[in-house]
Amino acid sequence: MKVKLKNVFVVYFLVSLIGLMYALLQLGQPCDCTHHLKSASDLIHAKEKKLSQLQNELKRLQGREKVLEPAAPALPVIYVITPTYARLVQKAELVRLSQTLMHVKNLHWIVVEDSPVKTQLVSELLAQSNLRFTHLHTETPKEHKRKETDPNWLKPRGVEQRNLALQWLRENRELSNEGVVYFADDDNTYSLRLFDEIRSTKRVSVWPVGLVGGLRFERPLVEGGKVMGFYTAWKPNRPFPVDMAGFAVALQLLLANREARFDLLAERGYLESSLLQSLASIEELEPKADNCTKVLVWHTRTEKPKMKQEELLQKQGLGSDPSIEV
Repeated sequence: MKVKLKNVFVVYFLVSLIGLMYALLQLGQPCDCTHHLKSASDLIHAKEKKLSQLQNELKRLQGREKVLEPAAPALPVIYVITPTYARLVQKAELVRLSQTLMHVKNLHWIVVEDSPVKTQLVSELLAQSNLRFTHLHTETPKEHKRKETDPNWLKPRGVEQRNLALQWLRENRELSNEGVVYFADDDNTYSLRLFDEIRSTKRVSVWPVGLVGGLRFERPLVEGGKVMGFYTAWKPNRPFPVDMAGFAVALQLLLANREARFDLLAERGYLESSLLQSLASIEELEPKADNCTKVLVWHTRTEKPKMKQEELLQKQGLGSDPSIEV
């Protein structure tokens, strides 16, 4: 039986058309891929869980490593004792000193006012200093107070205040506490390197002081790492011819010698010796600052402000606003 070519083409066309229509219909149907997506999600979740477990294990191992590492030794505390008294430049002096001390690690500032009460000026300054501090006060007996018109050398300042600070340390610290005590007046200038030198004091350490005693500097004379004498021009025969800014004492030494203190009645220039004589001998002094060849503290003094114009205006009732703190 012969099939006509025309009929074959018709059949082929119809089959192709039906196949095309079926394909188009399938494109419009939703695809059920849920099981594929779920499998992928489960795989991701499993990997995230494993990653979390590995991270926790890493933290645990790091924690164990830190525990096994030897702890760094704590720095001995430097106790800086500063006597202060009310005057026009008091705040300026204390601000300058506080902004030096704020750069020193592990420091405790003991500020003692020569006053019957704690003043608002000093209280607020200490609160804003961000330093660890103790604020004390005691008034110098009237008969031992220097008048504004008296020369600096006539009577020593800060004696009772320094002794009160020593008493506070003895009442609040134990022999087991490591530390170093330094007497830092509020009008001196201090290099930060000085405090690095101070911190290793074992008993009593010493170093040069600049601009003191009528000289460019005073200093201990060192030979073979030992103090053999002192370079000074004024009363060189003093037991310890050093400035208050030129020595530091180990806290434990002060606590062990509870009677060591400054003598309010000490002869001029002998105040430092009145304390040091009960703590160490010349041979026991520890030279700092490259065998006492570097000046790291200066006995500076702020010039007393001249208030002539202020006084004239006050007489006219035109003085500056007293509520503005200077």
